[in-house]
Amino acid sequence: MPGRIEDYALVGDTQTAALVGRDGSIDWLCFPRFDSGACFAALLGDEENGRWLLAPAGEVHRTTRRYRGDTLVLETEFRTGDGTVRLLDCMPIRGKAPDVIRIVEGVDGRVPMSMELIIRFDYGRVVPWVFRREDALSAIAGPDALCLRTPVETRGEGLTTVAEFEVVPGDRVPFVLTWHPSHEPPPEPLDALGDLDETAAWWEDWSSGADPSGLPEPDAVARSLITLKALTYAPTGGIVAAPTTSLPERIGGGRNWDYRYCWLRDATFTLYAFSLAGYKDEAAAWRDWLLRAAAGDPADLQTMYGPRESGGFPSSSSSGWGATRARGRCGSATARPTSSNSTCTARSWTRSISPVVPPSGRATRAGRCNGC
Repeated sequence: MPGRIEDYALVGDTQTAALVGRDGSIDWLCFPRFDSGACFAALLGDEENGRWLLAPAGEVHRTTRRYRGDTLVLETEFRTGDGTVRLLDCMPIRGKAPDVIRIVEGVDGRVPMSMELIIRFDYGRVVPWVFRREDALSAIAGPDALCLRTPVETRGEGLTTVAEFEVVPGDRVPFVLTWHPSHEPPPEPLDALGDLDETAAWWEDWSSGADPSGLPEPDAVARSLITLKALTYAPTGGIVAAPTTSLPERIGGGRNWDYRYCWLRDATFTLYAFSLAGYKDEAAAWRDWLLRAAAGDPADLQTMYGPRESGGFPSSSSSGWGATRARGRCGSATARPTSSNSTCTARSWTRSISPVVPPSGRATRAGRCNGC
């Protein structure tokens, strides 16, 4: 069962994004773009729809999370009876291929850890062919391929890749998952530790371009700007409303649209925020994106477009979050409600992350953030 919507944190590379639960599970990830099919879609079903769990093997007594400074590098600490371990998650700014970097650090004690990797392409419908290469574990289905690189020994169990290992203070155990076209060989391996530091430096440099000091709650404004930047599609300048689909405003309700597209109204609010903070380049890039996307007869202007300026939208048959059926299509431009829950979704990720008790049981709250 997926966690509460507000229990997920966002990491991204300005071309796609992943949602990381408090339990250390990546339950949503679309490769290689925001609007691609998901290889981890447990958010809309269960673990059989795909997820990547890295967590202590034993009982977790306390979980704390934060972002590292003004970056999109997520730090999660698990406190157990055996000790404390820290999980670092990030997506390096895109090079040749998209990557997810996860690093397990020992803080104190000797903590047994477990990994469970369930890859299911096309929102959980496709089980890949998994095999070992010289330096990686590969999973291939149709046009998509993923490769996992880690020094930890893995094995297959019931169409799932699992591993067990221990960490002590000073240990830093890397896991790198990389997407590539299935007809091409895997890209060269990353330096996980170095690329994590470079990713943090990139976000710190971008964040330094804003001056929210004259605005109320400058720390919250800075974090919100980072989240909005993560929703930009760097190759074209498009801005998606959210990296998710089918999350309901109300459980069982109808407002569960696919927000992985550039909704023109939503994007204008993002542009206004960027402009107030002094980010003119993002505004200019979106203007150029709009001119390309909307070229032609003004009467044919759509409510939304794809991040690559496309206007056609695929069908979806996802089961939906919290027993809410997903829309058969990604949302009709004429049927979209006037109050957007994409704003709620973004706000839930930009709130400060405070210490929590590990979640248990079924999700009980609708997909709205506090105060909306």
